[in-house]
Amino acid sequence: MAKAKHQKTSRDLEASLAADRTKVIESLNDSREIAPRLDRYVAALLQWQATTNLIAPSTIPELWSRHIADSLQLLRLAPDATRWVDLGSGGGFPGLVIACALADKPRAVVHLVESNLKKAAFLREAVRLTGASARVHAVRIEDFVDGFNEPVEIVTARALASLDNLLDKAYPLLKRGAQALFLKGQDVEGELTAASKYWTMDTELIPSITDAGGRIVRVVSAQRLVPPPSDG
Repeated sequence: MAKAKHQKTSRDLEASLAADRTKVIESLNDSREIAPRLDRYVAALLQWQATTNLIAPSTIPELWSRHIADSLQLLRLAPDATRWVDLGSGGGFPGLVIACALADKPRAVVHLVESNLKKAAFLREAVRLTGASARVHAVRIEDFVDGFNEPVEIVTARALASLDNLLDKAYPLLKRGAQALFLKGQDVEGELTAASKYWTMDTELIPSITDAGGRIVRVVSAQRLVPPPSDG
């Protein structure tokens, strides 16, 4: 009986994933090119999820809308950008999804920065399987941005840290002219208020098309008002 229940649960999950995939793929303009890459990515993610916590298990039935579509919406905000840096890439959202979409774009590259070695190993395997335009950097964000000298247009992060913390991490890239697109939840107004104590910012709040309470914070420029606390 337990085996039958497990089989039913597995079938229900497969049906939910298939329906969610159809909804997302049908919304894409270039689905013929990107869909096979995303399918390989999702298959790898689900395989690795059994041993490495890449996403919250409760979100798996809606993986396509909760994670894939949520990541893809950033492309419409920077349609011409080809040089991206994704901080704290984790399971690949949004960076690897964006890299799948940019795979056929000349000179496009998304730098995936992830210090967790298991997650970085997954990202490398997913890049290999999908042919995504990405490079994986298994280092701390601070170490990466301090030594990164390549061109960058857009910096992204999702479910990583508070806005104040994100600005600290991304600041070396923002100083060079990059803009940031940070995926945030419904508490973003509070984060903006808190960050304004330490930063002067040119920002734009953009409603998420996948989460009614979500917002995307576009940071055009930022300058720290108060020096960060010293380690000593």
